[in-house]
Amino acid sequence: MTAFEHAFRATRLPEDTEQFREEVKAFLADHAPARPPHIRARSWAGFDADFSRALGSRGWLGLTLPTRYGGGGKGPFARFVLVEELLAIGAPVAAHWIGDRQSAPLLLHYGTEEQRNDILPRICAGELFFCIGMSEPNSGSDLASVRTRARRDGDEWVLNGSKIWTTYAHKAHYMIALVRTSGGPEDRQKGLSQFLIDLHAPGLTTKPIVDLCGDAHFSEVFFEDVRLPANALVGAEGDGWKQVNAELAFERSGPERIYSSIVLLDLWAQYLASSGTGDAAQRIALGKCLARMAALREMSIAITGRLDDGESPVIEAALIKDLGTTLEQDIPSEIAQLTGDPDLPVDDELIRTLAYVMQVNPAYSLRGGTREILRGMIARGLGLR
Repeated sequence: MTAFEHAFRATRLPEDTEQFREEVKAFLADHAPARPPHIRARSWAGFDADFSRALGSRGWLGLTLPTRYGGGGKGPFARFVLVEELLAIGAPVAAHWIGDRQSAPLLLHYGTEEQRNDILPRICAGELFFCIGMSEPNSGSDLASVRTRARRDGDEWVLNGSKIWTTYAHKAHYMIALVRTSGGPEDRQKGLSQFLIDLHAPGLTTKPIVDLCGDAHFSEVFFEDVRLPANALVGAEGDGWKQVNAELAFERSGPERIYSSIVLLDLWAQYLASSGTGDAAQRIALGKCLARMAALREMSIAITGRLDDGESPVIEAALIKDLGTTLEQDIPSEIAQLTGDPDLPVDDELIRTLAYVMQVNPAYSLRGGTREILRGMIARGLGLR
């Protein structure tokens, strides 16, 4: 048995999660905004603060956090089901996404009690939205090469540098950033630390980046002598690399790495069922996509089980992210190739949704770590490099 075979041991969702799934479906039927498929296809890039606050009021932000911090006290399996249902209908989740998925668990594991008591209840209530300060200009996915630096000045830290591709930094309240506190880029993982940064701090400038579709869900953030209090440090100084890798296990293994194209896939399936077309090539292609998605879902559930056991399966999460984003990109490509026959009936909303996903899908294999970086991690995990 290889290491990966053990890592992806068969895991079933607990029975009580299916009852929870019905609760989520009922809530979404009443509260999810009614939007056409080409808008729902944005899903975890869709920012709707009111919807996120409604989830918080229901107790479904910070679902896995302890109740003493305002969380739901549930396990990773419940969160898997919640995320799956949100993405399946294309709910706008971007406002709370980072805080709920990454920032809150990071602070729970590495933050001080002061940080937990101050920040976590507000994340759970949908009052604070977070972004991640990892990528930098000229660094790509090579996080160890970051140049943004924080230096001590008495009881404070002074921050200078910049971050880029920072999702909704222009609408978020806080950032958790990976920065250098000692050494230089040549030191790689050494000397890196994480900081909790108020995005309204003096000296901080945020500039949205408009993408090909006219959306602005990325930003570039500049730090010019931004002064941070001593208690802004997350965890121990110099432990940033260890912390950020634990954080990426949450980011890379969930349903969002499988379902980015699911609204389009669902629309395509509905089109084939309702149009009466007997086009065998489309039906075969749909079946293949669904089979791959089913296998990846089982793998993601297996990793959820390991997170539930308190493990940090970083390499396995990288594998799911690589395979999952490949599928997410293949879905629109398959549909585009198979829907161009002028003799087939045309569905305007399918074409409109396909056009949007075709424009944004190249980013699926960039966010959360490029394919090349992930495959390097996987190769090291297999002992190949």
